[in-house]
Amino acid sequence: MKDYLTIATVEGVRIYALVTTNLVQQVTKLHHCSHVASAALGRAMTGALLLAATMKDKERVNLRFVGDGPIGEIIADAEGSKVRGYVEHPDIFLPPKNGKLDVGGAVGSGNLVVTRYLLNAEPFTGYCELKNGEIADDLTYYLYKSEQTPASVALGVLVNPEGEVVVAGGFFIQAMPGARDEVLAKLEDNVLHIPYVTQLLKMGYTPEKIIGTLGEGLQVDIKESIEVGFECRCSRQKIADALGALDKSALQEMSEDEITEAHCDFCNTTYQFTKDEIRAILNRK
Repeated sequence: MKDYLTIATVEGVRIYALVTTNLVQQVTKLHHCSHVASAALGRAMTGALLLAATMKDKERVNLRFVGDGPIGEIIADAEGSKVRGYVEHPDIFLPPKNGKLDVGGAVGSGNLVVTRYLLNAEPFTGYCELKNGEIADDLTYYLYKSEQTPASVALGVLVNPEGEVVVAGGFFIQAMPGARDEVLAKLEDNVLHIPYVTQLLKMGYTPEKIIGTLGEGLQVDIKESIEVGFECRCSRQKIADALGALDKSALQEMSEDEITEAHCDFCNTTYQFTKDEIRAILNRK
């Protein structure tokens, strides 16, 4: 199944559902992630795409899970249908907890920082304590605590013993102003009785079918589906521009080295600049 997101309304409630199996596998291979790091990063990137879907074109959302667990920081950054992300320590190992990957133990206690980069406005940053480090519960808690948005977020990544991502995806339910209490109660009951996201995806459920299951007994209106994927916004020119923003003394020091390297954490790419290229940047400055 290709990676895509579907948007629907269910009697005054928005529901977003998506499958991200391929992009999560691509990114976790790129960063050589362990099983638990793959699950954590995959959930964070899937969550970032769900929040980005609620925003306007060209607006961006950045999620930072800053915990005291062994995985370190988890960063997920989404704009529209594209997402990128990384974890500070991708090779960590933890034994399973209750038969499942211990993402909460990997993340630990700390804070979730969410920054929304809006069009024609200052970026908005909100904070909350991590609820349990399981990513989905943390996002649900953040939306309620910091943005006063009643919502439900479910995320899942299934990794096989060989470290391959079998399925990944999630859904996001957001009540709109005026949503009726009986509709919200019915949706809540459906959520309580629906299998885990990974189970649904493994059974071949599409985002549309997930939404239909969540909205069972209610009027479901599918609006649109959008293909999603991994994309890093870095480039050699952007790195050169960033170097050009450094002060002259720093550039002068760099120009004495044969090679200057700059690394992008999101795509794991290292860019090399010769001393002549650094001197050219310095001369233009």
